[in-house]
Amino acid sequence: MDKIKSFLNNSLDKVEQFDPGFIEGTIKEVKGILVKAVLPGCGIGDLVTISSATKKIRSEVVGFEDDEVLLAPLDRMEGINSNWKVKSEGGAIKIPVGMGLKGRILDGLGRPIDGEAPIKHEQLCSIYKQAPHPLKRPLIQKPLITGIRAVDGFLTLGLGQRAGLFAGSGVGKSFLMGILARRSTADVNVVCLVGERGREVREFITNSLGDKGLKKSVIVAATSDKSSLVRSHAPRTATTIAEYFRDQGLNVLLLVDSLTRFARATRETALSLGEPPARRGYPPSIFAKLPALLERTGTSEKGSITAIYTVLVEGGDMEEPIADEVRGIVDGHMVLSRELAVLGHYPAISISQSISRLMTSITDKEHQNRARKIRSLIGALEQNNALIKAGAYEKGNDPTIDQALQVREQIEQFLIQGDSFSPLENTIEQLGKIVESAVKS
Repeated sequence: MDKIKSFLNNSLDKVEQFDPGFIEGTIKEVKGILVKAVLPGCGIGDLVTISSATKKIRSEVVGFEDDEVLLAPLDRMEGINSNWKVKSEGGAIKIPVGMGLKGRILDGLGRPIDGEAPIKHEQLCSIYKQAPHPLKRPLIQKPLITGIRAVDGFLTLGLGQRAGLFAGSGVGKSFLMGILARRSTADVNVVCLVGERGREVREFITNSLGDKGLKKSVIVAATSDKSSLVRSHAPRTATTIAEYFRDQGLNVLLLVDSLTRFARATRETALSLGEPPARRGYPPSIFAKLPALLERTGTSEKGSITAIYTVLVEGGDMEEPIADEVRGIVDGHMVLSRELAVLGHYPAISISQSISRLMTSITDKEHQNRARKIRSLIGALEQNNALIKAGAYEKGNDPTIDQALQVREQIEQFLIQGDSFSPLENTIEQLGKIVESAVKS
């Protein structure tokens, strides 16, 4: 009996010490963007290497089918055949994080692509992490100063707030993101570019961000030619990096462009796994992965991540599934108007369609009252625009419209802003001057 117990104990010790990195298997089939393989003991999210004598391709376990695992390659699939070996690396994808990331440009998996020296990292972190406990999140009480009058004046953001930036193509989204990264009062910026053309990545870094913005930023870029899995992992990688800086007690500004391309990349993998399309072609799993990603940002007991996520709304369709879902998750939204952009009105933020749900918690009553008054004047101008343009409105018929017409040029001058920085005190002061002019009319 003692011999049997000794044998069982030794066997259990060997099982506990077993290194899953030694699990090896074989390829059974390549179908679309997925590889089927026999690889016992793997779990969802595990990193796997598919290799020949001369080439290695990293992949991730994304599903199962009977006794086979479904792998999504992170690199190009050319050359894979049934003779290649499959080996588990044991565990999910981890990326290097540390203060040395500032000023660096990375791919969607956290690897440097700027040709500079290897990154001096302090630790390796999984890209799959849980959000902070909801009851341990400090309240958002301080504003994040962007220096943009339209934002600070009417859509004041708080340190740790999440906001959506809804825009079509060519309305100044990159211009606005560049200003936010250069001019905000955050300690560090993390910028994630998902599914962009290679030319646009270079243009954003050079023209929109500039050397000054890059020095306090980390760029994560997964261009449109990368695999769907790399594109869907890029926001997770950027969020993991932002979480590291937050854990150091810093206030981080996270800019993700765009959640729409993240959702499309996720859809490619989900449909390949056989998941049925639900809302306008998007499988149900996407609507679980969006809040799982977005909830990771915000405040924690150590620091904050203020996150701004762009959403593509072609044709101004704010009811498109991704736009509608994101709007319900974030704490406010900014809508860029094509009509304003055509008129040369930059930043082309539509004040009447935009809102910050936390503005009343982080601004004083005087600021709120001034913003509310001018919002009402902007609304009056928009609602009666056709009447005013046709010359059919007669002064004296409506006091609000009269006031709005009196200060229309002042409002436009306030909202149109170049690359200059406007301190919050100056912004609030200018709001007061507009209100005074309207009341005197």
